Amino acid sequence: MTTEITVLAWGCVLAFVHIFAAVQAKTQQYGVKWNMGARDEALSPPDPVAGRLVRAQANFFETFPIAAASVLMLAVSGLGSATTATGAWLWLGCRIIYLPLYAAGVPMLRTIIFLAGVVGIGMMVGPMLFA
Repeated sequence: MTTEITVLAWGCVLAFVHIFAAVQAKTQQYGVKWNMGARDEALSPPDPVAGRLVRAQANFFETFPIAAASVLMLAVSGLGSATTATGAWLWLGCRIIYLPLYAAGVPMLRTIIFLAGVVGIGMMVGPMLFA
């Protein structure tokens, strides 16, 4: 298994971390009955941390498909290298760091970490564009 595929597997684990972190925060605010129900009722806006976790989850799922597609294209094309593996780890590491930064409401560093993760994706995509 390639490094990039391993990173993709850990990215799937991180996806579940995002999902469960957001839903746990919302359950703390709205209650277990809300969580176990159909969730049809109108709700008050989420508390700040719950709202941040929901937005961090949405942000993760905006970049995850691009990272996943990049990894799969690398696997099919055989163009994986030390650079693409480093890019994959950079993306994953940044996404791991991003979640608590967003939950804590850290503004500028969070954006820098996000952009570094985008660079990681670029390190995976670049070799395929110029092969």
